[in-house]
Amino acid sequence: MFMPRALKVKRPAQGSGQTVKKKSKTEQDDGKDEDSSETHAIFPQEDSKTQERSVEESSGSAGVTESVGREDGHKSSSSDEEEDEEEEPVKSFKKSQRWPEPGEPVCVMCGRYGEYICDSTDNDVCSLECKAKHLMQMGLGTGADAFDRKDTGGGGRSLQPSQPAVDAGVRGRSEAQYSYREDPFISGLTNEQVQRIKQELGIETQGTEVQRLIVEFEHCGFPATLNGNLKKAGYEAPTPVQMQMVPVGLSGRDVIASADTGSGKTVAFLLPVIVKALQKPSHGERNPVALILTPTRELAIQIERQCKELVKCLPNMRTALLVGGMPLPPQLHRLKSSIKIVIATPGRLLEIVRQKAVQLDKVSIVVVDEVDTMLKMGFQQQVLEVLEQVPEEHQTLLASATIPTGTEELAARLVRDPVRIAIGVKNQPCTNVRQILLWVEEPSKKKKLFEILNDSKLYHPPVVVFVDCKLGADLLCEAVAKVTGLNTVAIHSDKSQWERNRILRGLLDGDFEVVISTGVLGRGLDLVNVRLVVNFDMSNTMDEYVHQVGRAGRLGHRGTAITFLNNNNKRLFLEVVNRVKPTGSILPPQLLNSPHLHEQQRRERQKTKQGPEGTLVTKNNIIDIIRKHDRRKK
Repeated sequence: MFMPRALKVKRPAQGSGQTVKKKSKTEQDDGKDEDSSETHAIFPQEDSKTQERSVEESSGSAGVTESVGREDGHKSSSSDEEEDEEEEPVKSFKKSQRWPEPGEPVCVMCGRYGEYICDSTDNDVCSLECKAKHLMQMGLGTGADAFDRKDTGGGGRSLQPSQPAVDAGVRGRSEAQYSYREDPFISGLTNEQVQRIKQELGIETQGTEVQRLIVEFEHCGFPATLNGNLKKAGYEAPTPVQMQMVPVGLSGRDVIASADTGSGKTVAFLLPVIVKALQKPSHGERNPVALILTPTRELAIQIERQCKELVKCLPNMRTALLVGGMPLPPQLHRLKSSIKIVIATPGRLLEIVRQKAVQLDKVSIVVVDEVDTMLKMGFQQQVLEVLEQVPEEHQTLLASATIPTGTEELAARLVRDPVRIAIGVKNQPCTNVRQILLWVEEPSKKKKLFEILNDSKLYHPPVVVFVDCKLGADLLCEAVAKVTGLNTVAIHSDKSQWERNRILRGLLDGDFEVVISTGVLGRGLDLVNVRLVVNFDMSNTMDEYVHQVGRAGRLGHRGTAITFLNNNNKRLFLEVVNRVKPTGSILPPQLLNSPHLHEQQRRERQKTKQGPEGTLVTKNNIIDIIRKHDRRKK
């Protein structure tokens, strides 16, 4: 049995119009190759010891014609000719590819060195043979077209079949010319009608010449491919934040958006990002057009997954995920593939920028998700350092469920003439979540948690239990598993990224009944099957409380959040009452009668009477404030 080896190319000495001949040799096969039958479906078995394959290409031709000479008496090329031949960069068979070194990209089919990107699926492959199998496995064709390729001369990284490549180019030109225009239906609405719609949906906007909201995604006039991807991903109708943020983002304005957890903010900023990336030409390797920053790895992974759903089949729209906890070499390898959109955590991105493996001087749109966390101590300096690498003329989109006043003032420095969008009551817990506050002393917390997990009315797996430390998560996990017998797992930042990804997938698939977590699951993640959240340890801030409670009410679903309170949380008593009481939740009498709460309320009333005078530093009052705080004069 014989099988052709990797194709060789003899480069013509001169003249681009000359015929290029590709020859392949055969070698004796021991009959033990497990993939021989699949390979023979493409290359029929020959009885002769040699065969010559000639491939004729004319410049500018989209088709490739092959002729195989069978038993025609021709002999193989001389040794002198072989010295002039150089190996085709795209390997034809996996057996010609080496095994990967630790940390290198791996072929999705056979596990060898994934040197090339399969354009049709955005995955690493090692050879044309594995690409053909991958295309068949994904239902994207017979796989035979993987071998009908053109010589790109650019390192073999473009593996598109010849005919689809032409179609993609035509489609790409039309989609790249897209620009947002207000739909005639929206233009025909009166100002009173628009204001009434916004009032009904709880949409508030601030800014000059704010773009009118849309009612359906069709009002954006997206390219047909993007519209189709939206529907395939399940986005039939826009949520309130998408109705307002998408048209404003498409018009090129900077945005500061605040909306409930689970309200669809991710798609609201992804659509302007994708459109901007479509409009901008690729600047080659290591020069992305769009940048999305997130505080956690899990959130970055989720955003990239949603982004890939929306850019599927759009030409030259590759993404790169740059996060810590994962091997660096595959991420550096990914950046060599003309990336358009980068989703990253600030620390890993800065590490790669310092290695000059990515350049941000062509970025035209920046998204900072969970901006309140990103502008806190620990992240703030990293975010500002990243933004220093971005051109001054760029669009900025900032989003979060909670944006405190102090953070909003800092965020306002990152944007120019922004449109502020607030959906619902600002910085309030999600209205889809029923909040239950229980006064539980520290020694009784475990017992109360066991009661909840044994209550058929409250217990709806999977349940997420939030604690405030890593050791507490591990210890509580052991206790819950031992006492209740439920399938329980703990997740926190000391776990490896592989383990964290496994737990998150298991949570989404329903493999775990109880997940004990620190704050790593508290922000942005779409835990769509979670209906019950237990705050075993009350959050350190009310903003974190809002985010953690919101894990139980994703994408409009109803959920329940149970929070344990005691005097260890006395610093937050006033904020708890102010934020939770308006939702109609019943507050424990121990909280309402607490002397700590009464003292905080008294101070708040005094502060209100005194007014805000002197709280804001200006040129006029800065000297007075310095004198007021100068202790040396006492």
